[in-house]
Amino acid sequence: MESYPVISFDNTEFAFEYKSDKQLRKARFLFSLMARSWIVKLGVRLAPWSVKAGLPVKGLIRNTIFQQFVGGETLEETARVAKKLGEYNVQVVLDYGVEGKEGEKNFDHACEEFIRVINYAATQPNIPFMSVKVTGFARFGLLEKMDSEMHQAEGTLMKRYLQAVDELNAEEREEWHRVRHRVMRVCETGASENVGVFIDAEETWIQDPVDALTILMMDTFNKQKAVVYNTTQHYRTDRQQFLIDSYHAAVERNFILGAKLVRGAYMEKERKRAADRGYPSPIMPDKENTDRDFNESLKFCIDHLEKIAVVVASHNEYSNLYATQLLQERGLPLNHPHVHWSQLHGMSDNITFNLAHAGCSVSKYLPFGPIRDIVPYLMRRAQENTSVGGQTGRELSLIRKELKRRHNL
Repeated sequence: MESYPVISFDNTEFAFEYKSDKQLRKARFLFSLMARSWIVKLGVRLAPWSVKAGLPVKGLIRNTIFQQFVGGETLEETARVAKKLGEYNVQVVLDYGVEGKEGEKNFDHACEEFIRVINYAATQPNIPFMSVKVTGFARFGLLEKMDSEMHQAEGTLMKRYLQAVDELNAEEREEWHRVRHRVMRVCETGASENVGVFIDAEETWIQDPVDALTILMMDTFNKQKAVVYNTTQHYRTDRQQFLIDSYHAAVERNFILGAKLVRGAYMEKERKRAADRGYPSPIMPDKENTDRDFNESLKFCIDHLEKIAVVVASHNEYSNLYATQLLQERGLPLNHPHVHWSQLHGMSDNITFNLAHAGCSVSKYLPFGPIRDIVPYLMRRAQENTSVGGQTGRELSLIRKELKRRHNL
């Protein structure tokens, strides 16, 4: 009979063990600023402009928000952060955080960068995964056209995908072949170097071709173990069914389904586009429905671990704890090879480090890249922290609690 440790996300001693008093005070200052929405709004407008204009703000950005949420400007700089996290049994998902730039030359360059990331991760003791966005090496307009054609076609995802490829003109078909080849090269490198590849979710109007490509990659590379993972955004009304359909495809084609579960990242944009174009919103009406869908999907994955490798990519305390409870109910170890947890670097340390302390397989998403290129990512993190119900408040209260605990000893 497995014996399980008690996990509490209120334990700040484990949560911040890896931070010095100075680092904690710095984080307290940063989250205090982020709690003021007017400062975040101003920063979101000014930071990208200041960097583009060449104003001397890089040092300020580097010493504040960059240091909190990013692993470094180069791959090599991430080593220091990864080593520190590794001391506390926390692994790393490397995320080349540069936003997609259009043009075949840029797409080829991004592909080489992703391969470089995998080759580097393979030399490190605690970097089992890396993350890619298909928009990093595919023209947005081409993905939109593919998605639109798939929506007009009939049948399963794969049948619709093949019909959509047939609808492309000769030039576009050649272009799509290059996209597929880039994705194939990245996944192939991941498979040969034993580094998992997370394929990120995109907006609903380009997601179908990304899903089809990802399933094709799983069918090729996930026969023996999970190498390629798709990302399902559960604030979408259709993702639970899609996850179940993907599982049936995995059973039929005999591959392991890599499923990274997230709540979602484009809510405002999705709702606005649906309203502007007069189609039903693909997004859940409220948070309760999203939470229910996420947790039911999580349960589905843990009920089918023989064919599904699941990543709980969430900052929601209940969902993270729920995953540990589901394993306990089934008498399965918390470090089951098909279950992994992940949070963003710089956020929810109370979840990550307490899970690690209990023996769970858990990681931090660690973006890296030149400051000027990573500013859009940082602005999203800042906005996210003000908009996620009470996220900043929760971070602040835990940091204050830990500082108080240390100095009342």
